[in-house]
Amino acid sequence: MRGNLPFLAAAAAAGSSNGAALPLSLSHTKQLHARLMVASPSSASGPADLRHLVLRSYAARGDFSSARRLLDEAPRPASPLLYNALIRAHARRLDLSAAFALFARMRRSATPPDAHTFACVLRACAESSRPDAVKVVHGIATSCGMCSRPIVLSALVSGYAKVGLVDNARSVFDGLCEPDLVLWNSMLSAYGYQGMWYDGLQMFSSMRRAGEQPDGYSMVGLISCFWNPEILAFGQAVHGMCVKGGYDSGHHVRSTLVSMYIRCGCMESGQRLFGSLPDADLITWSSLITGLMQTGKYEESFDLFRKCVLLLYQEVHCYAVRLGADMDIRVSSSLMDAYAKCGFTELGYWVFRQLPNKNSVMYNTVISNLGSHGFATKAIDVLDEMVNDKLMPDSATFSALLAACCHVGHLEEGWKLFRRMRDEFKIVVEMEHYVYMVRLLATFGQLKEAYDLIQTMQIQPDCGVWGALLWGCCVHRDSSLGRIVAEKLFELNSEKAAYPGLCSQTCMPHKRCGGMLRRLGMSYQKKICTRTQG
Repeated sequence: MRGNLPFLAAAAAAGSSNGAALPLSLSHTKQLHARLMVASPSSASGPADLRHLVLRSYAARGDFSSARRLLDEAPRPASPLLYNALIRAHARRLDLSAAFALFARMRRSATPPDAHTFACVLRACAESSRPDAVKVVHGIATSCGMCSRPIVLSALVSGYAKVGLVDNARSVFDGLCEPDLVLWNSMLSAYGYQGMWYDGLQMFSSMRRAGEQPDGYSMVGLISCFWNPEILAFGQAVHGMCVKGGYDSGHHVRSTLVSMYIRCGCMESGQRLFGSLPDADLITWSSLITGLMQTGKYEESFDLFRKCVLLLYQEVHCYAVRLGADMDIRVSSSLMDAYAKCGFTELGYWVFRQLPNKNSVMYNTVISNLGSHGFATKAIDVLDEMVNDKLMPDSATFSALLAACCHVGHLEEGWKLFRRMRDEFKIVVEMEHYVYMVRLLATFGQLKEAYDLIQTMQIQPDCGVWGALLWGCCVHRDSSLGRIVAEKLFELNSEKAAYPGLCSQTCMPHKRCGGMLRRLGMSYQKKICTRTQG
């Protein structure tokens, strides 16, 4: 790694000229820090540039103690770049108290805050929704003579706008002699945040009269002002202006137009425009889904939500393919599971089919996913593939298969699997397997067979097993067997006084069975009370 240090130092020097150097990894950061510690404090720009890059990288990686130690060890007066990097890192994490503490320390030191410092602190105040803090920083900036700097003025306008103090933002704006396009856009966004369409239109007209040519961000700010269906015509006029001026080619402009139409209740136009977006962002998706919900189109909103989630997973999938990580067992299993949980089991199965080398975990995952979505036959076929690949199924494999049969009601296949598990693969039958088989038998009214199966169990049946049979007794109105099963359940749950009530609720559609259980529950509770008193 020593050979990399000159290159990293050169990168730091190049990045210091425009502030665009990317943060380093933690390992490279520590190497550069070690190099900095042995460098002469009186060296020229090299060590200073390295110090800035190392501190910024520490802060970006969340190692604030190392970043602060580097600031403390820097030659005095410390560069404002060091303070600003640390304040900015705290601001991005919405840690306003830490950012303010550093800001106060900087004001007490020999390094006065510069325009970038105030901009960082103002953004932190705005993102933390602290209007009082924005006002305090504004006062400090005024006393320091920083309110004439464009970057501070822009941060003040944006900060006041984001916390809802539009009048304060306008007051700052009106004090400018020649506002640039960034400041005009900040003010338009301020009105957009509050839905003040009339003021937004006036601001836009003033900008045009001042000779300032709007850009895509200007149009986004103006479009954001329209929230009311009654002023949809104005929004449509601005849409026409975007088309005529070529602004609608920008992705952010079209996304904002979609949101405007949905907010104004024009779902048809919003959906049509949404369909023309090649890559809508999450905000646009959310706007359209919410709009469909609000207009009672619940099924369409749910379908759109599924498509949104699918696109996100496909992006991750494509990224994994580009990195060559799609063949990793852990990545593929996660993708299969993610697709299945969103209802796209076929895609998860396709991922499974692409893997050249599969292990038992992969087979169990795909069997479980197929079974939980009603593809029991295909899940059983995968079991045969697993055996042909010389892999032994385990207890989890058959739990997933029996659950699949239970889900779709394949009694005969369930029995075959149960016997294969026990006789062919010599797998010890566990409680979960019995629960699925009892539930499957109870579904088809084979209550006696289910009871007999329980009697053959090598382990003590638990509440899950008896509860599955009790459910069948209630469904098929077998009160005599239901009484026997209920007694077993109450014996197993002697300390759970609420269970008789739950049992009676389970059988509520069948009054005879439900009444029997309630009476039995009351008598059993009396027994419990008698034992407790004794």
